[in-house]
Amino acid sequence: MRLLCDEERIPQQGAMLLGTLEQAAVLCLKEEGIPDERVEISLSFVSMEEIHQLNKMYRQVDRPTDVLSFPMIEDFNEIDWEDEEEEILLGDVVICLEQAQKQAEEYVHSQMREIVYLFVHSVLHLLGYDHMEESDKVQMRQQEELIMDALDLKRSV
Repeated sequence: MRLLCDEERIPQQGAMLLGTLEQAAVLCLKEEGIPDERVEISLSFVSMEEIHQLNKMYRQVDRPTDVLSFPMIEDFNEIDWEDEEEEILLGDVVICLEQAQKQAEEYVHSQMREIVYLFVHSVLHLLGYDHMEESDKVQMRQQEELIMDALDLKRSV
């Protein structure tokens, strides 16, 4: 599992945060039975203004948000998992650090926990999960909690 990230925009937690995010991605992939060795995920940390523009451009929602996911794979059945040469770009994750900090304060936990949660949420979107229907939302929330618990980043409330 390779996490592609602009190192100039990594939050204070730096290497420790990136290690936890990679571990989270591996756990998400493992839960889906996807071998992680060749998988890449692109991660960007952006400002409130940048995520607002991205949200407006790609989702036609004229406000900032906390995280955006841009999946690259439509059908996982079309992937040749035996081809050891091919790198598989799962997609892009964009996290707004300002919004993550606000939410961390609101939910009374660390910014690191919030960033990891947003990343897990987004990776699950890259893997095809969504939360439009209540049953899908329940399933996605269960996966999020499973991964966060495995990382020992349980909810404080």
